[in-house]
Amino acid sequence: MLLASGQAPAVVDVALPEGERISFTPLEVRRDEAGCRAAIVKDAGDDPDITNGSLIVVRVDWSETDGVTFRAGDGVGTVTLAGLSIPPGEPAINPGPRKMIENAVREITDRGVTVTVSIPGGSQLATKTFNPKLGIVGGLSVLGSTGRVRPFSHAAIQESIRCSLSISVANGVRAPIFVPGHMGARAAARHLQVAENQLVEVGNEWGYMLAQVCRYDLDGLLLLGHPGKLAKLWLRQWDTHSARSESAFPPVLQLYQEQFGRLTGETMTVEGIFTQLKPQQSRWLADMIAERIRQQVTAEFAPAFGLSVVLTDNAGAWLGASGDLSLWQPVAD
Repeated sequence: MLLASGQAPAVVDVALPEGERISFTPLEVRRDEAGCRAAIVKDAGDDPDITNGSLIVVRVDWSETDGVTFRAGDGVGTVTLAGLSIPPGEPAINPGPRKMIENAVREITDRGVTVTVSIPGGSQLATKTFNPKLGIVGGLSVLGSTGRVRPFSHAAIQESIRCSLSISVANGVRAPIFVPGHMGARAAARHLQVAENQLVEVGNEWGYMLAQVCRYDLDGLLLLGHPGKLAKLWLRQWDTHSARSESAFPPVLQLYQEQFGRLTGETMTVEGIFTQLKPQQSRWLADMIAERIRQQVTAEFAPAFGLSVVLTDNAGAWLGASGDLSLWQPVAD
């Protein structure tokens, strides 16, 4: 409005995607010789959003080209990998926010406009997000689909993890490796030939991600992690968060005792069971757990590709496995 008419109101009404309009009071609105800028403070309400309280600055300049062109300013990332909703080389501003911005601009002018979005300090904040894993460099992403902040949920986490898988496949990975997190990733790199973008950290969202991966035409899938977590898949507990699933300790202990009898020492963890076992006992138990995981996942999700499982302890040492591992070229420890 300031760029087109030389005047801007103290309060602006912005149209949300579903048609509702909402009012905002900019923190600052300023014009210089080339263009105009406005800023507002991000209010995430009760949502534990890492950008809550951040300054969001947008600059608009006339463009010689038609349409609305987006640029990443200070603290906004740039996409570097294929597989996201925005192609490589573009600012990490998702289609939803882009559409909202374009609609807002077109309410004012039909001329070509360049929109530069900045989040001062965003490059530091981005290190605490999924962006580095998603190949988004230099800052944060501008996300959203409704224009409203929603409470932090599984959906937000699931979408970030799904993007990791999408990037993996888009970059030619035919045999991804699902791990719970950093420990699993380190163990995979220790024991297997791991290619770039092959590892996908799924956290606790195993059911969601297994359903997602079955949509792809792949050569194989490897699940790798600690038996204390992955054994929950054998029990059909597809969300492995400790607050939303039962401990794998009782069935693992029962499986051991059916074969070898009672443990000599006391423990209440799956890791504790394995630390008391002789090598041949440990390998038998891990192989049996891995096979039951493989069978249960196959029965539940019916993947059209081969499924394999590798179990490692907390130190990353190999415990056991099930399935054909030739796609991942195991290396000597």
